[in-house]
Amino acid sequence: MEEKFEKIVSAPSIALEKSVDLTKKIGTNAVTAAHYKRAKTYWTSLGPGLVTGAADDDPSGIATYSQQGAQTGFQLLWLALFTFPLMSIVQEMCARIGLATGRGLAGNIRINYPRWVMYSCAVLLFIANTFNIGADLGAMAKGVQLFAPHLNFTLLVIFFTLFILLVQIYTPYERYARYLKWLVLVLFSYVAAGLIVGLDPRQLILHTLIPSITFSKEQIILVTAILGTTISPYLFFWQTSHEVEEEILHGKTSLRLRQEAVTKKEIQSMRIDVWSGMFVSNLVMFFIVATCAAVLYTHGITNIATAEDAALALKPLAGNNAFLLFGIGIIGTGLLAVPVLAGSAAYTVSESFLWKQGLYRKLKDARSFYGVIILSMLIGLGLNFIGLNTIKMLIYSAVVNGLVAPVILVPIVQMTSNTKIMKERTSHPAIIAIGWFIVAIMTVSGIVTIFSLFG
Repeated sequence: MEEKFEKIVSAPSIALEKSVDLTKKIGTNAVTAAHYKRAKTYWTSLGPGLVTGAADDDPSGIATYSQQGAQTGFQLLWLALFTFPLMSIVQEMCARIGLATGRGLAGNIRINYPRWVMYSCAVLLFIANTFNIGADLGAMAKGVQLFAPHLNFTLLVIFFTLFILLVQIYTPYERYARYLKWLVLVLFSYVAAGLIVGLDPRQLILHTLIPSITFSKEQIILVTAILGTTISPYLFFWQTSHEVEEEILHGKTSLRLRQEAVTKKEIQSMRIDVWSGMFVSNLVMFFIVATCAAVLYTHGITNIATAEDAALALKPLAGNNAFLLFGIGIIGTGLLAVPVLAGSAAYTVSESFLWKQGLYRKLKDARSFYGVIILSMLIGLGLNFIGLNTIKMLIYSAVVNGLVAPVILVPIVQMTSNTKIMKERTSHPAIIAIGWFIVAIMTVSGIVTIFSLFG
């Protein structure tokens, strides 16, 4: 009888406990679902900015960052933080131009500036991108050979060239854009590599927040190379044209000289996308430099010329996992960056000569546009077989980029402050001021690069 009474008395409390447990579970599931939904919405909102930022970390960029860490240790780690807002502001300006006008950067320069400015930019950009494509194709082939040394270098370079061309030409733009976006995740292999080697948080915080530089010729060249690698002209053109492609994909007119203005929501969405992409780019730069500083520099290994050198040097010191992640990163970033390099050259040349252009078009509808892509890829392929090594290709590319960047940055800053071009969507005066500061930095960087290489 007492047992029955206890069961009756305790039943409400047991039921209450079960109810509380159930409520907790439901609440936890609801929170998890909310987080998942928020993360999915954020991922869906990312696009041109994310791809552009990730494409900046191409194999040649990885080589530069690896050199930085191996040669100077943690000393220049602060550059990852310094270049983040500079990159973001420039790319936001480019994206804003694409949104407000419905034209690529080259098309806007052609309309608002003397033709010689546009033709000079188109020629120099094509040359710089082609050298960069050649270097990246060679680096990708070398990356594969890290895992399979018996595979033929020539066949690998040809394979990557044909594969990228076929995907870029024959894949529908909507699917192609998704492919580029998911490929961005490969970059996090460098973050994983940094976590594996066990970085010292105190060193990271100290050298990130407190700038330090030695005014030697070698270090000045390295700093200018980093600036040229992070704030690259091909990213300007790709960002602007990719924004236009996205407009067309979502059913808007190709020319946004349109009746309705760009909404604040569109600008806000673009800004989140761009700053997220540049954050990923600089985060990867940060971990590459830190990993090479912690492992290579501390062991006296400073002679790093390529991304493959960095991967091979890490293997005996940091283990197979770090080596594997670095090697995978070289191949993955090449697959992302080479199409962006070829595409930006095609956008620039096509808009300069009023050719039909756009990855949303089929080959038969934009033969000249795709012809530029094919030509730049084939020349890049050929550069690997004329005795011109990867390092020289990167040097030549850096020189041309040093010449082109400030020339293109001037009209970018001018256009984003011009109400006739941008209507009510001009950049904020503070952003314009920072834009001119970036122009000054890149001008000095270009001059220093040229004098250091040929002086």
